[in-house]
Amino acid sequence: MEIILKYFPKLTEVQQARFAQLEPLYREWNDKINVISRKDIDNLYTHHILHSLALAKVVSFKPGAEILDLGTGGGFPGIPLAILFPQARFTLIDGTRKKVLVVEEISRAIGLANVEALHIRAEEVKQRFDFVVSRAVASLDKLVAWSFPLIKQKQQHALPNGLLALKGGDVKSEIKALPRGSYTETHPLSKFFSEEYYLEKYAIYTQA
Repeated sequence: MEIILKYFPKLTEVQQARFAQLEPLYREWNDKINVISRKDIDNLYTHHILHSLALAKVVSFKPGAEILDLGTGGGFPGIPLAILFPQARFTLIDGTRKKVLVVEEISRAIGLANVEALHIRAEEVKQRFDFVVSRAVASLDKLVAWSFPLIKQKQQHALPNGLLALKGGDVKSEIKALPRGSYTETHPLSKFFSEEYYLEKYAIYTQA
């Protein structure tokens, strides 16, 4: 928990309590359904929760904003972002029903009223969103193809609506593979967080 407060010191008591509840809940669910690598569960706050919150360093979601977490897995980055932005609405989708169940149960357990979890593919989504967020799901060109049809035209943030993807490794080649004329921004997470884990991690913004 301390690492979250290190970078987000203005959390309310409710937010702090919700973040604190995540570790016992994820440990309990991880014993039943493997949503986080068994080796990595001890790094839940540093490698998963803080990583998810990196997107909040790129854009601050406004009250009423609608965000889609595409391929949420066990709820990342959607659940940590929903705790941080309680007045925004988050739809978390995944193609694996068991993972959606974990998201539903954890959201319910910590009292997150601004999260909806759906067992659905991106192609089946009918709603439109301000931003699509994603973490370790697919290559950037695939994410763009899945995301852009789901993004609203109406803007309400300083950052134009688009895709925010958490990435590692060779992001330059992924950006090169995007359609010509695509506007992207690369944010090294080491700019926000000093831990070694973030040295090769990035938030990639692609404008819709």
